[in-house]
Amino acid sequence: MDRVDEDLGDQLKLYVQAALGRKARDLLLLDVRELTTLADVFMLCSGRSNRQVSAIADHIRRFLKDHGIRPLYVEGMKEGHWVLLDYGQVVIHVFYEPVRQFYDLESLWADARPLSIDEIIDQLPDDDQTDGAIT
Repeated sequence: MDRVDEDLGDQLKLYVQAALGRKARDLLLLDVRELTTLADVFMLCSGRSNRQVSAIADHIRRFLKDHGIRPLYVEGMKEGHWVLLDYGQVVIHVFYEPVRQFYDLESLWADARPLSIDEIIDQLPDDDQTDGAIT
């Protein structure tokens, strides 16, 4: 793995840890480096209500800020249907589950290579590995 990939992998641990901190569901990482210049990775996750979606997104934003990482752009926090957190290399989409199904970004970016989150989760502290968060 080249140096850029190692740096990105270290950052992805923080992003995953942040999302799992509020029990984000159906976490998916898509490597979009070969498909777009918008970002290197899209992270998708879901919440069961618009309140949970906003809570997940707010926790991600605060957790990453505590680690010196600030978003370039945030959209959708008040509504809680689809929150977009743009961190440059990583763009995070936090969806209310029915909205995620409707927009189906997984199909839109079907050519993107999914990244394994199992290895990332295995490296997180035990208190951040939540049962049922990844389905």
